[in-house]
Amino acid sequence: MNPYYFYPDFIPQSVDHYADYSYMQPEEEFDVNRQPQALERRIEVLERENQRQVRELTRLSREINRINQEINRINQEINRLNQNDERHTRRLNRLNQRLRTVENRLHIPFAAMEDGF
Repeated sequence: MNPYYFYPDFIPQSVDHYADYSYMQPEEEFDVNRQPQALERRIEVLERENQRQVRELTRLSREINRINQEINRINQEINRLNQNDERHTRRLNRLNQRLRTVENRLHIPFAAMEDGF
């Protein structure tokens, strides 16, 4: 049996399933004089908004730079103070060692107090 055999009363026809669908939207009627003015106004509004945003971003960028400079200045001061603290700590440790040496030579008994001396 031939699977492509057509029934005697059947006449093959091409069917265009998409013929009823219109892909083109009807062009909207518009007032030629009104629309360009509305577009121009919208463009002007957007340009002003863009300029305002640019000014605000510039201001914020300057403020961020100022704050970063202040942070850097504070960090430098902290580093300076830390170095100074380390220097004084080393000096105190050396003085403590010398004091212990003197105490040992003079046979002074060592007794740690509350504050560590």
